[in-house]
Amino acid sequence: MYEHRSQPLMTRQAFLRRMVRHALVASLIVLGSLLAGILGYRLTEDLAWIDALLNAAMILGGMGPVNTLHTTIGKLFAAFYALYAGVVFILTTGIIGAPFVHRLLHRFHLERD
Repeated sequence: MYEHRSQPLMTRQAFLRRMVRHALVASLIVLGSLLAGILGYRLTEDLAWIDALLNAAMILGGMGPVNTLHTTIGKLFAAFYALYAGVVFILTTGIIGAPFVHRLLHRFHLERD
């Protein structure tokens, strides 16, 4: 997927296509995580769709839940979802940042004739 250090630096247009692909993958991961959070809040706390969306988005964004949780299973879900959201943040940051870091390192290691 990435070019070897013996290969030339890819064109700017190819790099932008790579960035779009990585951003799309990261967006799909975030969207899937958001949907999982919405369904989790709907099933465990019986929140309205908009409230479940708000809570899931707030936890996924690192802010914390908005509504007060009343059930034990809802509290457990929120705890594990918050831990999962932290992993998703690290994962998507890596996915989006990988092409930048690779290009930078590749540029440093290009052999000069």
